[in-house]
Amino acid sequence: MTTATYTVTGMTCGHCVSSVKEEIGEVPGVTGVEVELATGLVTVESDSPLDTATIRAAVEEAGYEVVDKQ
Repeated sequence: MTTATYTVTGMTCGHCVSSVKEEIGEVPGVTGVEVELATGLVTVESDSPLDTATIRAAVEEAGYEVVDKQ
């Protein structure tokens, strides 16, 4: 199992969290998604490492943005 974390901007409420979780959860291989609204931290568990671009696309489909790690 692989775990990756991302920071997502633009989320302001529980509906935002649900949208992000739903879109990422539809990515093939994803086994779990946790979202912390206050920090924007999204933790994604998967069977194997996922391409960051795939997660970024799912977040953008939900209407939000992944912040690049510095």
